[in-house]
Amino acid sequence: MYAAVVHSFGAPPRYEQFSDPVARGKNEVVVDVLAAGLHPRVRSQSDGSHYTSTGELPLIPGIDGVVRGPDGRLRYAILDVTSLGTLAECTVIDADRSIVLPKRVDPVIVAAAMNPAMSSWVALRRRVDFKRGQSVLILGATGNAGRMAVQVAKRFGAAHVIGAGRNAAALEALRSLGADEVLPLDRLAEAANVDVVIDYLWGEPAAVGIVDMITARKERSDPITWLQIGSVAGPTSPIPSAALRAARLQIVGSGIGSVPGRDWLKELPKLVHAIAKGEFDVRSKAVPLKEVEQAWRTDTGDRITLIP
Repeated sequence: MYAAVVHSFGAPPRYEQFSDPVARGKNEVVVDVLAAGLHPRVRSQSDGSHYTSTGELPLIPGIDGVVRGPDGRLRYAILDVTSLGTLAECTVIDADRSIVLPKRVDPVIVAAAMNPAMSSWVALRRRVDFKRGQSVLILGATGNAGRMAVQVAKRFGAAHVIGAGRNAAALEALRSLGADEVLPLDRLAEAANVDVVIDYLWGEPAAVGIVDMITARKERSDPITWLQIGSVAGPTSPIPSAALRAARLQIVGSGIGSVPGRDWLKELPKLVHAIAKGEFDVRSKAVPLKEVEQAWRTDTGDRITLIP
């Protein structure tokens, strides 16, 4: 088969022939890949920087995708930690880590939307006791996952959603997706009284933002939950210990390992249904897998979806 293959961390994968995958486990199935998203998580898998990296090379990246099984049905599948990812003509999935898709679903839209939407969807459903009427601040709201988080928060009944980021034009565009307010990162104190923060940035923006928000918070005994999901701005954040004592702040991570696999799978059908019904604005760009090296160096703002 042909696949995108990583031979050296830090270099884009190359489109080349690779040995056909073989199903070995009890629930494993060899499937044809129809569409796989080029997510930031896939990029960190490819350069060895993700916390799940085993350092194994060569590596076919790709953590999820829309596939066709031997029975002809389309599935959305999430892969476990593996060196045989979805950026290939075929891969191996664990059938128990997949769901059957509705008929006439668009594989490109599903592959583009599931990963970025899933992060906030699962975080709000499974990591915190989110209630309708609460307010939400999203750090890194102009990225694909952040744009989805604005829509997910509104869908779950958030009364007030604030998008924060660096790109002023991209921030303004969030209003059409449901954002009630937008802020540059140096004005997070104005969002001091929110109930939940969804953080895709971490690094310095989180450290400064936490201090500024707690300092300006009207009632520090009111709970504020900081949902840490991504680290675009840096893997570490110098948060002063006083910030954790000066307010009723809890920092909660959401990602692989912090949410049981069974809980992910329980949420996926609901999310697929919402995507299939067109409830989310999805920015996607389909690119042939053979152009993976060029796609790797491209940043159009859309979620690139690779088609074998």
